[in-house]
Amino acid sequence: PWCQTPSHPHFLAGPQIVLSVYGPDFFGHDVVRGYGAVHVPFVPGRHKRTIAMFVPESTSRLQQLTSWFTGRRPEFTDPKVVAQGDGREVTRVRSQGFVTVSFNVM
Repeated sequence: PWCQTPSHPHFLAGPQIVLSVYGPDFFGHDVVRGYGAVHVPFVPGRHKRTIAMFVPESTSRLQQLTSWFTGRRPEFTDPKVVAQGDGREVTRVRSQGFVTVSFNVM
């Protein structure tokens, strides 16, 4: 049997679904509401996964204030950042809720 944790050497890193959720802010600008990723299950059947969402944050108070006034908030330009997580340990992020996804695997 394969282990389901990334720290285990036999972890199966298969296909993933990467989510980018957008919505309007106070001024009506379309801004990112959250990013998240989940591995697609291999086992046939119905599977439900809850994805923890997060958003990148500005690193300084001045950048936070400027982005609030301009409506331009930090965003990831490459979805690989969300899927792989490499380099994300140096990126400041804030938890932004959860999204539940259902899979029907044949």
